Amino acid sequence: MAIRTLFVTRLYEAMIGRPDLVADLEQSVRALAEEDRAGRAWSKAHGYRGYTSYASLNDLPTRDPAFSDLVKLLNGHVRSFAEASHMNLGRRLRLDSLWVNLMKPGGTHSGHLHPHSIVSGTFYVAVPPGSGGLKLEDPRLPLMMAAPQRTDDAPEDSRPFVYAEPRPGMVLLWESWLRHEVPPSAAKGDRISVSFNYS
Repeated sequence: MAIRTLFVTRLYEAMIGRPDLVADLEQSVRALAEEDRAGRAWSKAHGYRGYTSYASLNDLPTRDPAFSDLVKLLNGHVRSFAEASHMNLGRRLRLDSLWVNLMKPGGTHSGHLHPHSIVSGTFYVAVPPGSGGLKLEDPRLPLMMAAPQRTDDAPEDSRPFVYAEPRPGMVLLWESWLRHEVPPSAAKGDRISVSFNYS
C-alpha cells in the first residue's frame, strides 16, 4: 500500500536577522500612525482597530529608507520561495504593494485573499504575547462537503486550518490565493507588521 501527498500548499518562513531594521520599522510605523490622517480616517471608517496605510500610502519604500532596506531583503526571499514552488514565471516577481498595520488589542482581520497578485506575505515588527498567529485555511475547504473532521492528533498537512506563530523579524510568504486571517489579538500591546504583494 502507498499513500501519496498531493497538491501541496507551501508556507515560507524565515527570520531576517536585523534587529536594527526591526527597531527602525517600529519607529516609522508609529510615526505614520500619528501623521497619516487619511490612513487613520480609512481605518476608523472600516472598523480597523488600530491603523493601516493600506488605502492611503503607496510610496513607503521611496518615502523611508527602512522600508527600502526591507524590500531589498524581501526580494531575495520572494525569489527563493518562487523557485522552491517551481513557479514558471519567465521574469522576476516585482513588488506591487506594501502597507503597514498597527493592530490594537482586540484587533482582527477577517478571512481574505489577495487577488491580482502571485506572492503575498507579512514581515513582523512587534508581536507582543497574546497577539495570536496567522490563521491559514485549506483552499479545498469549500469543496469538502461531507468530509469528516480530522482527529486531534492529525499532522499539520491534514488539518483544515493551520496557525503560523510569528515573531519579530520573521517573514512569512504564501501564494496570494491562499485564504488567511488574523484572529482577535488578546495582547496588551500593539501588534505591528508590514504586509506586501508581488506580481
